[in-house]
Amino acid sequence: MGSNAQKSALILCGDYMEDYEVIVPFFMLQSLGLRVDCASPGKRAGDKCFTAIHDYLGFELYTELQAHFFTLNANYEDVTVESYDTLIIPGGRFTELLSADDKVVGMVKRFAETGKPLITSCHSQLMLVAAGLLNGKKCTAFSSLKPIIELAGGTWWEQPGIESVLDITACLKDGNLVSSIGWPGHGEYMRVLLESMGAKISRSLRNSVLVVLADYVEDYEVNVPFRALQSLGCKVDAVCPSKKKGESCVTAIHDDEGAQIRSEKRGHNFVVNANWSDISVDDYDCLVLPGGRSPELLVINEKVVSLIKEFADKGKIIAAIGQGKWLLAAAGALKEKRCASSHGMKAIVKVAGGEVVESEGCVAHGKLVTASGWPALPAFLTELTRALGLSVVF
Repeated sequence: MGSNAQKSALILCGDYMEDYEVIVPFFMLQSLGLRVDCASPGKRAGDKCFTAIHDYLGFELYTELQAHFFTLNANYEDVTVESYDTLIIPGGRFTELLSADDKVVGMVKRFAETGKPLITSCHSQLMLVAAGLLNGKKCTAFSSLKPIIELAGGTWWEQPGIESVLDITACLKDGNLVSSIGWPGHGEYMRVLLESMGAKISRSLRNSVLVVLADYVEDYEVNVPFRALQSLGCKVDAVCPSKKKGESCVTAIHDDEGAQIRSEKRGHNFVVNANWSDISVDDYDCLVLPGGRSPELLVINEKVVSLIKEFADKGKIIAAIGQGKWLLAAAGALKEKRCASSHGMKAIVKVAGGEVVESEGCVAHGKLVTASGWPALPAFLTELTRALGLSVVF
């Protein structure tokens, strides 16, 4: 991706922050060349924060599940707010703790006074309330914060016409305050964040992307590209051959918890936004194949394998992460191709005629982009957007 970024972002972190709401800006901004510092009061660089999944699982209120462990890369004590171009505060219960910390609240207030974009989502608007920043301001958030925002002197705004999670795109900017209802609106949220930082986005292709998934797709590997590409103006359709538009695929979290291989936990629900029966390869510039265990299901579906072959035969961009390369192997798309791979895919890449590259997390070879797994997502996004002819200039 073309970028001349000389920008930096600070993400205020804490235990049980919402997983998506920290990882999407963290990975995407890095892919654009920004320095992204993540710090939490009482913790040091290298320490981990618990993250949380917030999603509806059939009950009146969202369920919270434990998600990934997030490693901090900065010391909170060393933070100088004036040195950053944006402050991002993810949602989650950690804001309840930090909103009672006068020093942290004071830092948020000082940053607001710089006039640079201050970004909140879901429940982190509580920090704006505590800092006294909402008087006379419009703000959106998760609906339970409506009376709190109004008590703080703010004007509540809510996106009209929401009937399903697919309709949630709400993001509101009032001055330098940017607020979002939560992670389902991350495409719009990240677009507004980039524009608030002065970014100019240009493209040379139609930029229409198809993502193919099934149950137990890897959580980060499907959501991060989906939201990042949306924010850059791409039309992104996510389909599952066995599900209709509006139905959910359960995702899987794969994380390093000290065992010989990564653990697996249930992740967020990912809602497909298109019907398999409506898909035509000619309508898309690019195919994205996330990993997880869903490729083990998709690889035995002849229609899916045929779709991948058609993308390859027509010379379109194909991008695969982690176990997504299982599908490339079945479609014969790895022959004589350099391919980024971790241990889980080495044997499959080799038997499919590909060249395993272990030294790089992401490799582009012609129209093929591969990544070893979700930790390589910043590089994956950089290569994928470059292949799509996208440019972001600050």
